[in-house]
Amino acid sequence: MPEIIKNGQVHADEWTVLRLAADEDAAGAGLPAGRVIVPLAVWLARREALLPLAEAGVLGVWLAGSDDPAALAGDLPRLQLIAVDFPKFVDGRGYSIAALLRSRYGYGGELRAIGEVLRDQFFYMKRCGFDSMQPPAGRYTHAQLEAALASLRTFSEPYQGAVDVAEPLFRRRPHPAPAKEKA
Repeated sequence: MPEIIKNGQVHADEWTVLRLAADEDAAGAGLPAGRVIVPLAVWLARREALLPLAEAGVLGVWLAGSDDPAALAGDLPRLQLIAVDFPKFVDGRGYSIAALLRSRYGYGGELRAIGEVLRDQFFYMKRCGFDSMQPPAGRYTHAQLEAALASLRTFSEPYQGAVDVAEPLFRRRPHPAPAKEKA
């Protein structure tokens, strides 16, 4: 079973990501058994039928870099998992989508990075609001994922504010009280 990093630990992944063929119709796509993450197009085409599955926690939705997260804004309280696809290493639109989901739309459920998710990106994904990272199956061994997890603790205090730590370092540091002047 594939493994993911989720909330600071390595876990077995029980979700299947549904990917449509180029000519496949979103409204007629078959769903695999078990927990499934469907593309936004499938969710939008079959929302009413899929809503009970989402509310039961067995269906999530994934967004491509070209998708607008506002399309899910009204459904965010019902979705326990949203994934953002990284089709290749050089496509950084997923970072912006994650930050928007967390900061602008207030999404509090699991936010997962899927696709070409590489170890070098884990720290930055965490800063943007991802709480789980799903590298391609077979890309990393369990030991490599554990090492990647340890690397997330390399930087104890980030300087810049981001989704995970909103205030920049200079605002988080305690400042000494000004010295009183003698009369």
